[in-house]
Amino acid sequence: MKLHVLRFIVVVLACACAVVVISNLRAQKAAANEDKFAALYASLGMPVPVQTPAAPGTQEKTVAQEGREKNIKLLGDLPASQLIPVMNYFASSMGRRCNFCHVNNNGQWDYAADTKPEKNTAREMIKMVLDINKTTFKGTLQVSCYTCHRGRNQPQSVPTLPLPIPSPAAANPGGAGPGAGGATPPAGQAQASPNPTPAMPSADDIFNKYIAAIGGQAGIGKLKTRTAKGTIAQANGNAFQFELLQSGDKFYFMVTTPQGAFERGFDGQVGWEKTARGVREITGGELATFKAGNGLFVLISLKDQYARPPRVRRDKIGDRDVYVTDGATADGKRLRFYFDAATGLLLRRVTFTPTMVGNIPDQLDVEDYREIDGVKFGFIARSSTIESGNPVSTRTFTEMKVNTAVDDSKFKMPAAAASPNP
Repeated sequence: MKLHVLRFIVVVLACACAVVVISNLRAQKAAANEDKFAALYASLGMPVPVQTPAAPGTQEKTVAQEGREKNIKLLGDLPASQLIPVMNYFASSMGRRCNFCHVNNNGQWDYAADTKPEKNTAREMIKMVLDINKTTFKGTLQVSCYTCHRGRNQPQSVPTLPLPIPSPAAANPGGAGPGAGGATPPAGQAQASPNPTPAMPSADDIFNKYIAAIGGQAGIGKLKTRTAKGTIAQANGNAFQFELLQSGDKFYFMVTTPQGAFERGFDGQVGWEKTARGVREITGGELATFKAGNGLFVLISLKDQYARPPRVRRDKIGDRDVYVTDGATADGKRLRFYFDAATGLLLRRVTFTPTMVGNIPDQLDVEDYREIDGVKFGFIARSSTIESGNPVSTRTFTEMKVNTAVDDSKFKMPAAAASPNP
């Protein structure tokens, strides 16, 4: 009897060991695949995704709760989707790349290692920024890495000489005192009246003018679907073909890359991604960012994106006068739209994502508007981010159709492929 029990225990232990070995092998394969596809995400202007997404319907996990990254000492409370953007924010603020603080041995990253003293210096700087905002500014985000560094490793603390010579005041162009050189007109002489400042339009006026400029509410009301193809050109020299399908709030986006097809979709409820390494669900902040970049009406229904009426101000983009609507979104981001004051068309969208170390900007510039079946669309969309290795990517549409039949199955999350044998 004892012999049977002993044999049973041996079998159980052997099975447990096998499970551990198989799990480790799969983890190593997943890590290898992640390194292989990291360049793909960077080339598309996307952060490398977390491999353990939050369960559907739950709040997004923090970096500490997700547990994938090791040796995180100060940023554990960050939402997991913000970690890579925050790291890019550090790099762009300092004018450096990831290997300034992190160890890379022959192409293999060891992010958890504390080998480089710069990493501990970075921790001290992060702690300083957090403490300053907490104690001096009562918890509001006023100071960040970029406040002092401005793209330099060492902040510039001494003025560079010679200082720029200030321009003379408009009311005294000669720079002389009263009565000298005719700077002050004699008494009784007529003076030029200043140009009156035109009245500022309301936010509703601006949005209404934009709707009229792109085709009017009647044309927009008929818009149900859009199919498009084009190219994505990256600042790092990469170029890819893409396909975009949209129907209401559903969409499908596919990029052809040397590593294979890169697909993302949203069926109105579930976001997903499919690459050569498999299928995963997109959740949390990553899904919100994806929806903001690919929905059919994200560059049409602009007013609805604000939690409350935005402020309006004047500005310029190059030599073009623009009106800017500036306000907050429902999820706490800062959103600005820039409209051409003459045509009413949208020229730029800027979003600021608040994090514990700074506000991370994301900018989209739109140009080359063309009319398709009564509605105008921008055929060039230039995205600017803080990813220092690939800061700009440009989508150029080469084909676009609206209100055509779209295969609804394209938006559905594909079934996960069976795991290969180890």
